[in-house]
Amino acid sequence: MENAGLEFTVCPSRVKEADFEIGAPRDYVRTLAEAKARDVAELYPDGWVIGADSIVWADDRLLEKPRSVDAARAMMEQLSGRTHSVFTGFCVFCRTRAHLHADVAETAVTFKPLSPAEIEWYIATDEPYDKAGGYAIQGLGSFMIQRIQGSYTNVVGLPLCELMDHLIRQGVIRPDPNAPNWRSNASVTASC
Repeated sequence: MENAGLEFTVCPSRVKEADFEIGAPRDYVRTLAEAKARDVAELYPDGWVIGADSIVWADDRLLEKPRSVDAARAMMEQLSGRTHSVFTGFCVFCRTRAHLHADVAETAVTFKPLSPAEIEWYIATDEPYDKAGGYAIQGLGSFMIQRIQGSYTNVVGLPLCELMDHLIRQGVIRPDPNAPNWRSNASVTASC
């Protein structure tokens, strides 16, 4: 959001993802995004709160952050030469205006076939260990991405085009040709 010129405050939610049952990926991320937005809106009832959650989904299961070298290697081998989906649920909530908008973006990501040497190099970089699915499209992992179908920013973690369009339609932000950032008519708070 900062790269897109939006001024905002970051406020982590107290929502624990482990408390939610993993079901259909679209329902799961939408539910988490809404729960995060509602939680943070308790602290900012007059603000426009954005909640979001992204997951990597392959072979009908969630690929979380790998917790070991072996887990990272297994994820890279699973994704190598194949297409998987990245789902991000996002919710825009303003409590005092009784406004809630929740949506989901899906992007198909295709990895090139990875050699064992490429996999070993990448997992040695330490980049996979704090990323869902074990890779960062905006980082060193970009070399693995053969093709995407859908939103690039969704894979990074937040579908900015869809989010910004909604904020513009609601009159929360508007372009200002005399300023580097968007003109905001309200405070914006993000929780991921």
